[in-house]
Amino acid sequence: MSLNIMTVATEQLQQAGFSEELIIHYQLHPDELIQQTIEHQQGSLSDSGALVINTGEFTGRSPDDRFFVKDSITANVIDWNHFNIPIDEKYFHLLKDKMLSFLNEQEEIWVRDCYACAHKAYRTNIRVVNEKPWSNLFAYNMFLRPEEAELDEFTPEWTVIQAESFKADPAVDGTRKHNFTIVSFTDKTILIGGSGYTGEIKKGIFSVLNFVLPHDKGVLSMHCSANLGKDGDTAIFFGLSGTGKTTLSADPERFLIGDDEHGWTNDSVFNFEGGCYAKTINLCAENEPEIFAAIRHGALVENTPFVKGTNTIDYTSAAITENTRVSYPLSFIKNSLDPAIGPIPKNIFFLTCDAAGVLPPISKLSPGQAMYQFISGYTAKVAGTEEGIKEPESTFSACFGAPFMPLHPGFYAELLGKKLKEHNVNVWLINTGWSGGSYGVGQRIKLKYTRAMIGAALQNQLDNIACEAHPVFGFMIPASCPNVPSEILQPKNTWADKKGYDEKARNLANLFITNFQKYSAGVSEEILKSSPQILN
Repeated sequence: MSLNIMTVATEQLQQAGFSEELIIHYQLHPDELIQQTIEHQQGSLSDSGALVINTGEFTGRSPDDRFFVKDSITANVIDWNHFNIPIDEKYFHLLKDKMLSFLNEQEEIWVRDCYACAHKAYRTNIRVVNEKPWSNLFAYNMFLRPEEAELDEFTPEWTVIQAESFKADPAVDGTRKHNFTIVSFTDKTILIGGSGYTGEIKKGIFSVLNFVLPHDKGVLSMHCSANLGKDGDTAIFFGLSGTGKTTLSADPERFLIGDDEHGWTNDSVFNFEGGCYAKTINLCAENEPEIFAAIRHGALVENTPFVKGTNTIDYTSAAITENTRVSYPLSFIKNSLDPAIGPIPKNIFFLTCDAAGVLPPISKLSPGQAMYQFISGYTAKVAGTEEGIKEPESTFSACFGAPFMPLHPGFYAELLGKKLKEHNVNVWLINTGWSGGSYGVGQRIKLKYTRAMIGAALQNQLDNIACEAHPVFGFMIPASCPNVPSEILQPKNTWADKKGYDEKARNLANLFITNFQKYSAGVSEEILKSSPQILN
């Protein structure tokens, strides 16, 4: 790293309030960060070469402790709710000053300049300041990495300040607990205190982009994975953690654009990130070979113990948490795209893990149904995605990512619908959950069947197949699909108790209708008409 780049970055940090007495580890190579983590006794190397760490008290996000500063930019734009929680500007400034004082009392900090958005027109420069070296390795893995020549004139647009050991005083600082994430659009700063869970860093920036890109630039921001076929066809996969979004996008026959966060412009789909953040619970080489192979030197594995007496990662263990994770650069996937940009999508897949066993394993949606389902974001929370989840729990998460969506879901849905119609995009609902009964009675739909159905849709093999509308939800269900038993395509046929299925379908429809009431005032008639119809 040139002396000039180091000097400029140091001067910028001091102007921002960081002490000149601090040792600033700026833009370190992953090898150095790994070595420092081991020297600080904060992590160990696995036999695959990956760095294994423990994130401490928090092993998942804390959505109830993420706040947006309510100010002139956000007051009348953000959809304030139990995810988008307001906090007064005075608390942001109070905590920022306290965090700076805390970090200035340390001997050293780790700083990384990076950026989000692979599309040059939307590039967002980010400076990440961390208390610990492994948190900085996460930033290296997950954000896009500028060349050294690009750092000569690097000016951060957004700054993330993260300190696990700093704890707020709720009685004084306006927070709910001692941990917090606070986003200020005026200050263009994200404060993360009291939590070592690295996902707070990436989701903080994702939340920022989900405000700025759609609201200011007309780009649809999406919580999705995306890949590209050899014929140049982009596919998008929406879904919450546990639905298969990362697994299904890592297809050896297709090129990976990204596994979690993307933008859809007038002519392209681009990745926000430079890495992948995959769940590792029960990971095996047979089912997820690309992800398994990526866990090597440079990868950061979180909260996964070793097999006793070895340094072999025990992927079956949930001793610390079900939400075991690994981050690694996108380049660790051999068929990843660089730059991570693809053309307009041809197919979109909504992945849902239906614990009720009601929804078909594959069905095609009209634009209105797509917008309705997009706003609904139905799935089952699976163990480990949030604190306290032990068994699948039916839930709705608007836009398949409600905790990260600052605007009204109808805003994102209308933007999606406009693009679907303009480009004649196919939208498929894929149930990766249960068949033959609800959770505890039925069986999880086999991954090989899900892959076969997605493959058939991508290869246009379902275009001329006869379809039948689901009597409650109206989705069009194909009568057959290559390499999939026809009897599983109609979900009611897989249930021994047909009346039980009808009752579950009515119950699920009621859940949809009840959930949607809070959005109905902000959506079009086309979306409202796509509600499920309850049979007598």
